[in-house]
Amino acid sequence: MMHQLLIVDDEWIAVEGLKTGLDWSGLGIDRVFTAYNASQAKEIIQRERVDILLCDIEMPQGSGLELLQWIRGYDPGIEAVFLTCHADFHYAKQAIQLGSFDYLLKPVPFPELEQVIGRMIRKMEQDSERNEFSRYGKYWVQHQPLLVERFWLDILQQEIPSSDNAIKQAAEERNIPYSERMIFLPVLIHVRRWYKEVTLRDEKIVEYAIRKSAEEIIQERTGQGLLLSLGRGRFLAMISGDLDTIDQEKFRSMYERYIQICRDYFYAGVSCYIGEPVHGSEIASMFLRLSKMDENNVAYDSHVFWLKDKQTYAAQHLLPDMDLWGIMLKEGARGQMLAAAEEYMESQVANNQLTPDLLNRFIQDFQQMMYYVLQVKGVQAHQLLGDRKSLELYARSTRSATDSLAWIRHVVDKAMNLASSVEHSPSVVEKVKSFIRQHLAEDLSREDIASHVFLNPDYLTRIFKRETGMSISDYVLQQRLDIAAKLLTGTDLPVSAIATQIGYANFSHFSRMFKKYMNQSPVEYRQSH
Repeated sequence: MMHQLLIVDDEWIAVEGLKTGLDWSGLGIDRVFTAYNASQAKEIIQRERVDILLCDIEMPQGSGLELLQWIRGYDPGIEAVFLTCHADFHYAKQAIQLGSFDYLLKPVPFPELEQVIGRMIRKMEQDSERNEFSRYGKYWVQHQPLLVERFWLDILQQEIPSSDNAIKQAAEERNIPYSERMIFLPVLIHVRRWYKEVTLRDEKIVEYAIRKSAEEIIQERTGQGLLLSLGRGRFLAMISGDLDTIDQEKFRSMYERYIQICRDYFYAGVSCYIGEPVHGSEIASMFLRLSKMDENNVAYDSHVFWLKDKQTYAAQHLLPDMDLWGIMLKEGARGQMLAAAEEYMESQVANNQLTPDLLNRFIQDFQQMMYYVLQVKGVQAHQLLGDRKSLELYARSTRSATDSLAWIRHVVDKAMNLASSVEHSPSVVEKVKSFIRQHLAEDLSREDIASHVFLNPDYLTRIFKRETGMSISDYVLQQRLDIAAKLLTGTDLPVSAIATQIGYANFSHFSRMFKKYMNQSPVEYRQSH
């Protein structure tokens, strides 16, 4: 079947260049229409059959994105390729949301455009073939995809018991074609991490793009397939058809290419876990085995695993010498200690020794060592590492080698930066003095002041007295009385109001303390000055 294509661009030269620059008939396109704005394009689409839209995004009388949005309501079957002069991620997101086939930067080399158009036409023909392939294939591709997806999710979650009779009965009740002779190859796909900061909205959009890319991989095969969304960045591909002809190396290479695409274009670390061919009644148990593989994978963020590849681990799991690491930190050799941690983790991964149990014990021992070093340096660990970011990184630290090293770098940098400022105690003392001056009107305790600089109260007291020659409580009293003296001589505020200003709720107590240190009562001091 020959197809018809519409080129839309506000530049006449660009339109003519595209129209005459490619061998359209060789690509399977017998008619090429042209338009120079969105209005002309709409008229052609309403008048002629258009299968493919090749459209510029930036046009003065209505953008290409607006045109495609109109097309989705008029004829959703039209495939679209966008052209633009700007690599704008906002445009790309909108294009993905509107279901465009591809997004190319001008000037587009004709060979690259031919490849894109060729892939698009092959996809359209494959869709058409699948629609005619079989009753099962036609139903899966075109009819009630949400109902089909719900059916298989119920099987995975064992809402439908894993027996041929129960599954067949549920399929009949839901009017879903099913045969116990059908064979599936399950592939668990997991977005394990993002390599750049993304908002929740962007994450959902990119996950959609990752899913569409996975669906294209399924469609590359002659058989049928279904992709289930499991939530939290996980998908289950269920590939059917002639599974006896699968070339393992070719199949692995295909998924490795997919993983690389996810990393390069979507900034996502994706791992794929390939199971073994099973009947419908065995899908749930196979899914649990693949999930366990994912749970046990703490070494790799972007990797292809085959269930048939036996995962072997060395019998001896040795933990590093944390005492040596503690000495490094106490001596301020943070770079040397971090390098040792990275070297240890890399060696465990390289030797296939990193297991969830080993990683968990490693994190626990490191945390114990870190808390000891902080105690020696007088730092309150729960204060320093109790912030939201520290807690989030710790919660993820046992998920993978990458996450554990991220947490270690964070806590070491944060702790050593504070320890360094403690060693230069004048800077710590100045922070304490500033905090006291800002909170004189409040009920200040030694513990409150120490928590501001994340130090043990006794340790801070020793540092403060060594640098100032007085205790923290004496310094607080001195600051309060100095301010009270200035207010007594420089304002006509009542003595009770002045007492309140510097943190004394009890007027009598203020008067006694003032007289003890100034040798005059507040009233006498005001009169004599």
